[in-house]
Amino acid sequence: MFQGQHEERRRNWSRFPVDASTIDAVVLTHAHIDHSGWLPRLVDEGFSGAVYCTPGTADLLELLLPDAAHLQEEEARYANKKGSSRHSPALPLFTARDAQRALDALTVVDLHEVTTIAAGIEVTFRRAGHILGAASVLMTVDDRGARRRVFFSGDVGRPNDSVMLPPEPIPSADHIVTESTYGDRNHEAIDVEATLADVVGRTIARGGSVLIPVFAVGRAQTVLHALGNLREAGRIPRVPIVLNSPMAIDATELYTRHRSEHRLTTEQCARMWNEVEYTRSVEESIALTRRREPMIILSASGMATGGRVLHHLLQLAPDARNTIMFVGYQAAGTRGHALVNGAKLVRVYGEDVPLDAEVVHLDALSAHADRDELLTWLGSCPEPPRHTWVVHGEPETAAAFADAIAADLGWSTHVPAYGERIVL
Repeated sequence: MFQGQHEERRRNWSRFPVDASTIDAVVLTHAHIDHSGWLPRLVDEGFSGAVYCTPGTADLLELLLPDAAHLQEEEARYANKKGSSRHSPALPLFTARDAQRALDALTVVDLHEVTTIAAGIEVTFRRAGHILGAASVLMTVDDRGARRRVFFSGDVGRPNDSVMLPPEPIPSADHIVTESTYGDRNHEAIDVEATLADVVGRTIARGGSVLIPVFAVGRAQTVLHALGNLREAGRIPRVPIVLNSPMAIDATELYTRHRSEHRLTTEQCARMWNEVEYTRSVEESIALTRRREPMIILSASGMATGGRVLHHLLQLAPDARNTIMFVGYQAAGTRGHALVNGAKLVRVYGEDVPLDAEVVHLDALSAHADRDELLTWLGSCPEPPRHTWVVHGEPETAAAFADAIAADLGWSTHVPAYGERIVL
């Protein structure tokens, strides 16, 4: 599902370029909504095949897709009530029924299990790190006796992530399709917990609160783990830590179920429950915005594009005592991108809110491998592929990463354009 700039988001309303009823199968690398969120539309257009994914991805989709449908329906209802849409009536991109039909299509496959998804086509999932369930995909195609191996990176995690296990090495492949989210830069080499402690300490000292917009899956749990370490060591004040995101709360529960995918002990998983306040209901969320004591609030969404975090922005942004800390990638066209790049006003629910709070971007907490980490990971391939296709990054970033691959690894690269058709 396209996110970011308005022109890109409009693509979500276009029909899929292939007749959906002719598609045999979908192979899903992971659950994040920019990778999974168009499945309900595909089903609505006539797709009736299987959607292959890992167990962790299936569990997360049970949370993410119904929530995304609810948000779509709520936004449409609000637009119709306010008359704020150019369309009459405003419609949701997909409905709860579409989301459920997509969930009904899921077929769960374990890592390393070779699975036939169509005649002559096999896929194998390999651990990608990043989030629970995230996988890269090795696809083997038997084309009239000639076997071709195409490797899809999915979103690649970091080798030394504090929570997730590292991505597995790449097997031999004829073609590699790789993401490039951070392909033009490296994460700052800093002590993340020390930086987090400094931000929390100085904010609480001036009587303010720290608002951390988080992605409900992945970032929320990493930040909770870091805060737990700091509080246990006495490095931050013992103020309330509140997770105000029902989906993030449910996702946090899954870390106990999928212990083999991450580094956390049973005790560390339990700590995310025992020392954190959880806000599920709307009434609890409203009550939270009325509290005035210093606290640390984690709320979705990670780029401040919607959800409960917007109500906290309304409350906290105008007060210089507070801090808004972004802890992951901020796509162009989002509120988060504007704020970390110096915006002095933030528009929330049609209101221009002055930004006097401190803004911090702790990019080192990203779940994506950076340029050098991606290059090292690609270099784990036993032999150069015939060609490498660079996707899933801002245009300038993807181009820069393609150049880096060519320079560092000597591989042939190409950045496909939107809608471009490639013959392998």
